[in-house]
Amino acid sequence: MSHSHDHSHGHPHDHSHGHDHHHDETPAPIDWRLSGVRVIKADQLDTNTAQTPGMNRAAAINLARVGAQKIWAGTVNIHANAKTGAHHHGALESVIYIVRGKARMRWGEKLEYVAEAEAGDFIFVPPYVPHQEINASEDETLECVLVRSDNEAVVVNLEIEPVEKPETVFWVDPIHKHP
Repeated sequence: MSHSHDHSHGHPHDHSHGHDHHHDETPAPIDWRLSGVRVIKADQLDTNTAQTPGMNRAAAINLARVGAQKIWAGTVNIHANAKTGAHHHGALESVIYIVRGKARMRWGEKLEYVAEAEAGDFIFVPPYVPHQEINASEDETLECVLVRSDNEAVVVNLEIEPVEKPETVFWVDPIHKHP
């Protein structure tokens, strides 16, 4: 029996050396109770995240809170009649879901384009697009859920002199005809 060990000396699966034996064992099972699904309660969101004037961001899902590797998620509230400063989010993609209220989005180098969204609608913001979120309601807080494509909350606040009358952009495709 010991003779066979001589032939396998130095082989990764050589069982004659105790320190190699570890590699043949199955890894310890993952403790899904600690490493599984996480619920972040509404009152546990973290406002210590990148901010833009005119809006309140609160992080629910990120690296620090739950170990997220590829996404960031949280909430955004914009007060009635308020609007944010112009900003972009670097290389990140953003998805905004309107929970309550009415949003007006302006975007472009001079914020020359505009579109509106209301509760139930989704907004997609590609990387590096200068944009501004506006609460289009005079008496209702705009409440949104925000998801980004990286665990870092990248916000680049911009100094933009906006055009006075932005151009309305309608969502036109084979299903949605121009109004």
